[in-house]
Amino acid sequence: MATGVHSLAPEVGQTPIIVNGEIPAVNGGNGHSHPTPTTKSDFKVGEFAIDEDRPIRVAVIGAGYSGIIAGIRLPQRLKNVELVIYEKLGGVGGTWFANRYPGLACDIPAHSYQLTFEPNPHWSAFYAPGPEIRQYLEGVVEKYKLMRYIKLNHEMTTAKWNADTGKWNLTVIGPEGEFEDNVDFVMNCVGGLSRWDWPDIEGLENFKGKRVHSAQWDLQKEGDKEPWEGKNVAVIGVGSSAIQIVPAIHYKAAKVVNFVRGKTWIAAPFASSEIQIRNPGGDTHHFTEAEMREFEDPEYYADFRHRLEDELNAVHGATQRGHPIQAAAVQIFKEAMIKKLEKKPWIAEHLVPTFPVACRRLTPGPGYLEALCADNVDFVPKHIKRITETGIETVDGQHLDFDIIVCATGYDTTFRPRHPVIGTGGVNLQDKWKDHPVTYLTMAVDGFPNWFYSLGPNSAVGSGSLLVLMEREIEYIIKIIGKAQKERLKSIEVKKEAVDDFDEYLDTYFQQTVYSQKCRSWYKMGKEEGRVAGLWPGSTLHALLAFKNPRWEDFNYEPLETKKNRFYWLGNGWTVAERDGLVGERAWYLNEIDYPPVPK
Repeated sequence: MATGVHSLAPEVGQTPIIVNGEIPAVNGGNGHSHPTPTTKSDFKVGEFAIDEDRPIRVAVIGAGYSGIIAGIRLPQRLKNVELVIYEKLGGVGGTWFANRYPGLACDIPAHSYQLTFEPNPHWSAFYAPGPEIRQYLEGVVEKYKLMRYIKLNHEMTTAKWNADTGKWNLTVIGPEGEFEDNVDFVMNCVGGLSRWDWPDIEGLENFKGKRVHSAQWDLQKEGDKEPWEGKNVAVIGVGSSAIQIVPAIHYKAAKVVNFVRGKTWIAAPFASSEIQIRNPGGDTHHFTEAEMREFEDPEYYADFRHRLEDELNAVHGATQRGHPIQAAAVQIFKEAMIKKLEKKPWIAEHLVPTFPVACRRLTPGPGYLEALCADNVDFVPKHIKRITETGIETVDGQHLDFDIIVCATGYDTTFRPRHPVIGTGGVNLQDKWKDHPVTYLTMAVDGFPNWFYSLGPNSAVGSGSLLVLMEREIEYIIKIIGKAQKERLKSIEVKKEAVDDFDEYLDTYFQQTVYSQKCRSWYKMGKEEGRVAGLWPGSTLHALLAFKNPRWEDFNYEPLETKKNRFYWLGNGWTVAERDGLVGERAWYLNEIDYPPVPK
């Protein structure tokens, strides 16, 4: 019927006869599908429209890439959200604000290390310098006016779940002192490479020269003179930071000595075909003004980005044991390293690994091997016994004097929170993750309702774009928060059995990968063997599909109201547009038509 009111007729074409407001029984029935209630329910519908989502407060911890994405997408996707972003540093950008060491640069193509919805056609180089990435992030924050949410120099020091109120009680220290904040949801966007420590080397504190950690670079110029100019500098480590620092400083230093205790693969450039088109035979490329003008053509730029990421996502096979791509990578990388070390071939014997490519984090390291071959650079593959007031003594008794010691020795990669996070029953996440972190799809933990991670344990990838994965994690979490908001839930908590199953999947999956081989890596929390806690169990594309839609059956829910009826969230039968008489907004479904393709 045109009015949308339907009647029940005993036969087609006949109008039902109504007796005392009821349809009489047909063929012995009583005309009802359910018996008439004998007692009146005390349930009352909610005094709100179905799309009048309850107000909630969300705290985001960290203003790096993930926190910035959350700051953009949360207000876009959800209504009635009060948002605060706590950042312990004095600026936005996370690791790109904290790290200031010489040579700092992106180790994947810059055009793949940007937000999918915020393309930047003006990167100066294939591997963009750190200051450019920081400037890019600051520009995104300014464009989307995120400083209205961000509180700089504010560090969360304690988080405690209140089961009665369904809120997280946060303790925060800022310029105004210590205060508490009660929020409905927490999105932890700190990341796994944000906490650094000095290496455990005897006598480090006794050194009378200048010592600096790559993650807290505080060496200042003396006028126009670099602080390492004409100085003897020790660089401890062979991770991504050391590989960038050595070639950046050796030109002006009197002497650079790189102390290396392990081996590492120096990768061929990622998405190298795009480099070879512009710089045949090169390891990197600096874009010309003409090339950047070409990138300003949206169609051309979109095609370039698509080719770039298609190539990045083509090498997942290199992470699998026995895969042809893995075998080819070993041969190609080994030949390239040996060739670049021709001037000092003995270095290759100590640096070229016997473990598979990608077992530890790969970095292209443009210029690193060439720097090791410079006359003023020494490579010392010996363990350090101790640090003295004037320099470094190795285990064989050799002592070298230095003006500056650079500790490029990495981060705390255990993922254990630095501050207490207390969930249900008083369980501290620091204790729960004492041996290794356990999560559900990297984002949730049982016993910690309304607490979610972006770029948490097992979120990094061995190949492909990390930024798009962060974006999808944020979208996934927002869907969960939106469900709690719309359905008026006090809490959403992942089931323990779901966490256990994902944990089992992780362990089983990584046995088939190169990450299970013996090599020291932050992927395995700094150990040579053991649990892989840093990487997603699959490719980037695999992760994107896994994050597409939440599996609601893997969560437990507690309602906000003490109502027994699961449909309380339906409200009073109205929508906001109808109730408030919003002209033009009462036919919104016509703006969401999905036109099906017509077969030819």
